[in-house]
Amino acid sequence: QVQLTQSGGGLVQAGDSLRLSCAVSGRTFSGTLLDWFRQAPEKEREFVAQITWDDDTTYYKNSVKGRFTISKDAAKNTVFLHMTSLKPEDTAVYYCGVRPFGEYVYDAWGQGTQVTVSS
Repeated sequence: QVQLTQSGGGLVQAGDSLRLSCAVSGRTFSGTLLDWFRQAPEKEREFVAQITWDDDTTYYKNSVKGRFTISKDAAKNTVFLHMTSLKPEDTAVYYCGVRPFGEYVYDAWGQGTQVTVSS
């Protein structure tokens, strides 16, 4: 059974940086996509960033391009979301999710971590 365990997050000021972590266990990683989503209060969950495990191809939501970086440490089976130049509108609960390449049903989600950016 796949399990995702998140860490990081917290309360920061605008312009600060944070790094979120998502540790993956219970599956093989070839052919896997790992996504970060976020959900702000009273808003729908939205895509933030994606990394392909096999070749490190990345994609980003337009509003975070140049500020957020998704990466992985294969030895630790962990995916990171490094967030810089944070803005109040980045405030949300952030979730990581894992799914097989080419499929749109997620095998598992992390428990979520709160990121709050004060102005």
